[in-house]
Amino acid sequence: MKYITAFILFFITVLSVNAQVLKPVKWTTEVKKISDTEYNLIYNANIDDHWHVYSQTLPEGGAIPTEFFYQEDVLNNDFELVGNAVESESITEFDKVFQMELSYFDNAATFTQKIKVTNPNISSIEAEISFQACDDTKCIFESEIVTFKLKKNKTSKIFDPVKWTSKIKKVNDTDYELVYTATLEDKWHIYSQNNTEPMGPIPTEITFKDNENNDYKIIGKLEESQTITKYENAFAMDVTYFEKQAIFTQKIKVLNPAIKKIEAEAYYQACDDEKCLAPTSFQFINNLDGSQGLVETLAIDAQDLDKSRALSLGVTGWDKYKKEDVKEETNFGIFVLGFIGGLIALLTPCVFPMIPLTVSFFTKSAENSKKGLANAIIYGLFILIIYVLLSLPFHFLDSLNPEILNTISTNVILNIVFFFILAFFAFSFFGFYEITLPASWGNKMDETSSRVGGIIGIFFMALTLAIVSFSCTGPILGSLLAGSLTSDGGAMQLTAGMSGFGLALALPFTLFAMFPKWLNSLPKSGGWLNSVKVVLGFLELGMAFKFLSNADLVKHWGLLKREVFIGIWIIIGIGLLLYLLGKIKFPHDSPLKKLSFSRISFAVLVGAFVIYLIPGLTNTKYANLKLLSGFPPPLPYSLYEKDSDCPLGLNCYKDIDEGLVAAKEENKPIMLDFTGWACVNCRKMEEQVWSQDAIYQILKDEYIIVSLYVDDRKELPKEEQFKFVKANGNLKNIKTIGDKWATLQTLNFQNNSQPFYVLVNDKMELLNHTTAYTPSADEYLEWLKEGLENFKK
Repeated sequence: MKYITAFILFFITVLSVNAQVLKPVKWTTEVKKISDTEYNLIYNANIDDHWHVYSQTLPEGGAIPTEFFYQEDVLNNDFELVGNAVESESITEFDKVFQMELSYFDNAATFTQKIKVTNPNISSIEAEISFQACDDTKCIFESEIVTFKLKKNKTSKIFDPVKWTSKIKKVNDTDYELVYTATLEDKWHIYSQNNTEPMGPIPTEITFKDNENNDYKIIGKLEESQTITKYENAFAMDVTYFEKQAIFTQKIKVLNPAIKKIEAEAYYQACDDEKCLAPTSFQFINNLDGSQGLVETLAIDAQDLDKSRALSLGVTGWDKYKKEDVKEETNFGIFVLGFIGGLIALLTPCVFPMIPLTVSFFTKSAENSKKGLANAIIYGLFILIIYVLLSLPFHFLDSLNPEILNTISTNVILNIVFFFILAFFAFSFFGFYEITLPASWGNKMDETSSRVGGIIGIFFMALTLAIVSFSCTGPILGSLLAGSLTSDGGAMQLTAGMSGFGLALALPFTLFAMFPKWLNSLPKSGGWLNSVKVVLGFLELGMAFKFLSNADLVKHWGLLKREVFIGIWIIIGIGLLLYLLGKIKFPHDSPLKKLSFSRISFAVLVGAFVIYLIPGLTNTKYANLKLLSGFPPPLPYSLYEKDSDCPLGLNCYKDIDEGLVAAKEENKPIMLDFTGWACVNCRKMEEQVWSQDAIYQILKDEYIIVSLYVDDRKELPKEEQFKFVKANGNLKNIKTIGDKWATLQTLNFQNNSQPFYVLVNDKMELLNHTTAYTPSADEYLEWLKEGLENFKK
């Protein structure tokens, strides 16, 4: 049992950094033709130093194995797998973290999958690589989409109206010119890089790859040859394009004389007077000695392109209204909560008795009182530093893609894991078992502090305190970790919370060393310390159900409807009330001779809270528990049959196209409501601001509300799923309703936080500046009124 916590913390770390920008593994692919129907698909992994990737075959409960997935509608219809993928030689060692033998690869790995083609017309196969990469301090979980181009028989021809060539010109010892030339078939053209209109053609882009080490730098802008500008009916605008030939020239300066090649990629779209081909990329490898290599062309499905472009709303009016920057929530609040958590941790049996012992050690073992005081201050400072350091690995989250924080906060598996972790911690606080880090860790730190001495020894004493007190502080830290990683604040909030927690633990040791007489005023250790733990257990259990509710909401399981959730909290509250009144006991409780004033006072508060919750079980206007907005599921997520599944019974649409039709028919402005099932501030806006009479009426009578849930994990119908083509040519899978609306929000409004509100008319013209969380009802009402006035002009 004592090793479970170490595994849980490692597992949370893995989940929390699984999509960061770190790219320790570079994948390349190749195809080897065996016969007319058989091919080998070869995956090559180039792994950075100190990193490793795991084998396909690992025991359960260990690391995440490398896996390869293929499109279901293609696999077994157009081709079939012959056996399992064969992998290169791996290393097998005992892993201390997972406590088992694991097989992994260092530096490089090769996986070969043999296939048999059953459809002679198939020209390419798309695959998804799913893998975990780890170094000595962190792990990431990644997936990457690759495309294999199958070599066709000589009789088959694929029409390509664009032929690319490239060459490199040496200017001097460090400066080069890279020249990329596209030769076009008659009546075909590609577009200039200067076509930037969202609804226009895809501009030609040249991007340079694999320059993370700054081996060279780009000098100036990409130059292009002469273009033609004409009005095109297909795009209803003037467009700039090339005919017959397009030449792109880029100057570079080599900074690392050891590099041998420059890799680049052209991303473009070819059209004639009647049709356009799907956007395509062509990759170049130019050796600095003047030789050249070409990599295969990757095609993008035309349907994916159409659906990607459909997400662009063509919003206008930005020149009239200043884009409002979403104000980041202050971290001071989470710092205060962390500080309170640290103060609570002081009152637990693992920490409280150590205060007088540690302070006495410093004051008595030092050569003089000033030296003892200085050591105590250093000791407290190290405690603070240790807890701050615990948050640093999570700052990799700040380098993630735009939707990753929302993805983490609404990730079903992550929320379920947090539910079980907090429930596990709660029963530990109740006294049914103890959660401790391995005793050897504490003994080792204690031994090191005694042997080393001085400032370094004091550091190891502080580390010893953190380890041996983990059975009491761990559950509180677990709640802080879960709350931070499932909120918009992310790593910065976690650091703020950890700072507050560490400061609260460190202050007593420093203050009591400065004023030793204060030690006499400390209450004696006793049964009251265990009572603090049990109360914390009830609070942890209540918070655990919040995370289970998040998973239930985004997956629409219907297990924890609002009334069920509130009912569970009422039961937990009654349990806590009975415990405070001495009616129930737990394993480590001392006999309760009489009820103290503080115990009775706290019982009265808990009783009042339970009474406040009871109307939440009803189907009345009193069911809106405004003080708890954001914690229970939203009002429409109810056991009772509601006239509307929208907030407060308002009429709303869950699809933007349906909202546009209604806006045209009723001649009303639209309020785009980018929201989330697990968004706390969204619930606060709906239940505390929208519920105000004046705001409720204007929303009900004057606006068409379109609520788009960016965390909805319900899958889109197969025919509506697609790959979104980003501006840089990268792809993003749009599989769920939430994927679609989150991408639409980021694409059109360069914002990915919720709640986020936009006022537009049916022509997608802005009616006011965008706004986010606005707790001031007066300010929000004024914003709505201003938008309505602009609509009527």
